[in-house]
Amino acid sequence: MIAVVGVALGAAFAQSTKDPKPGGLKTPTPKETGDQTYTIPIVAEESFKAVMDRDVREKPTVMRRQQSLLESRYDLANRPAKLMMAGGRRAIQQGVRVKLPSGMTWEKLANMSPDEIREKGLFPQGFLPLPHVKHAVGGQVFPRMEIDEIRKQEGRSLERFDADFDLPEHLLPEFPPPIFLSQRPDLGDVSQGKVLTIRNFFELMNGKLTPVQMEGLRQLLIPFPQAEFNATDARKVTEASQGVACLDCHTNGHTNGAFHLTPDLRPQAARFRLDTVSLRGVFNQQIHGSKRSLRSVEDFSEFEQRTAYFNGDIADAAKKGVNEPDRPTQVAMMAQMQNMFDFPPAPKLLPTGRLDPTKATEMEKLGEQVFLGKGQCASCHPPISSFLDQQMHDLKVERFYKPQMINDELIHADGPIKTFTLRGIKDSPPYLHDGRLLTLEDTVEFFNLVLGTKLEQREKDALVQYMLAL
Repeated sequence: MIAVVGVALGAAFAQSTKDPKPGGLKTPTPKETGDQTYTIPIVAEESFKAVMDRDVREKPTVMRRQQSLLESRYDLANRPAKLMMAGGRRAIQQGVRVKLPSGMTWEKLANMSPDEIREKGLFPQGFLPLPHVKHAVGGQVFPRMEIDEIRKQEGRSLERFDADFDLPEHLLPEFPPPIFLSQRPDLGDVSQGKVLTIRNFFELMNGKLTPVQMEGLRQLLIPFPQAEFNATDARKVTEASQGVACLDCHTNGHTNGAFHLTPDLRPQAARFRLDTVSLRGVFNQQIHGSKRSLRSVEDFSEFEQRTAYFNGDIADAAKKGVNEPDRPTQVAMMAQMQNMFDFPPAPKLLPTGRLDPTKATEMEKLGEQVFLGKGQCASCHPPISSFLDQQMHDLKVERFYKPQMINDELIHADGPIKTFTLRGIKDSPPYLHDGRLLTLEDTVEFFNLVLGTKLEQREKDALVQYMLAL
């Protein structure tokens, strides 16, 4: 078994990708993509100026290659629905965006076996794992809207000189996201249309939070020297930086779509892109981290300092100045604040998580039936418990494709991934742990194929309408 796996991995590393590589980019060897446990050498092998000059020179080629990949996989057009996200600042994007192989339809594909799809290479490219924009390097990448806001408020730069965010902003969560407090639902959105930062949090939240929660919020807004944003020569920002704060990614306790690489896998090429998850509703969640299965918000808050921000590399963390918050006096307060971030209101849901039949449309009611029955959604997303089962599941998507290298990522089996809540799901695009699914329609097609549910088009449409009501 081990030998078979080794041969498969070796073949995947060796084969060249079919993706276009403007400017002559080549698929790196395992050594070049970090075929080791540790992320970067402890002692720099080149000067910072030499690295930055090369990165700046190569950046246009890097971005053209990623854009070519995205355009080959997806329809990236701005196609808004009439429905807005919870804060009313951005419309939901609608329609299936994943492109099918030539001559194929979703109905034909759904009637094929996984083995047939795999052997004929018909699995939609947009359903494959989505590589990081610069996968061989990885690290946090922020959308322009977040970069501009933090620069405006704090004079701190989250802009990398080697890579930019790759997805159009109309496909991301609204910005700034509204803030709903679990203990004060009567207040509605308390964000005042602003992004919480260390500069304004007291003004916005004084009188709404307890002193413990206010201190936790302060901790979540303090930047610390993370892997790509620090004062060492390993940084990817032009000037030495104070670093990154927790809420730089989890804007207003939600998400802005920032991504990096999961810290939980090695070698570097095998690590998958990790989309920032919303913190809304963590008070009702028992496991945290897409693969780590951390068992409390406190564990998550503390462990993130050494994993996500430093690529799971404790040597790298020690070199750059990891923040080690004290468990009783700091971590507990950070957790208390995270437990305050609530889901947006869902006026069509009863306390049981079921639709109120006096408020729901006929399509939403049909969608609930599909969700609970034929679609098999409720097996992992039971309505009674915030639409998650507190478990990790392996969808075994690798049944549909062969191992391969795409833009320096080894496309392999994902393994178990935790169940994410569906409450307020319309506010959290893109979907799946790596953001490979741009819309809810894409998500329905993905699970219809992977789970073999063979939904009819009306059932698919109804399922989308139902999820928009959650």
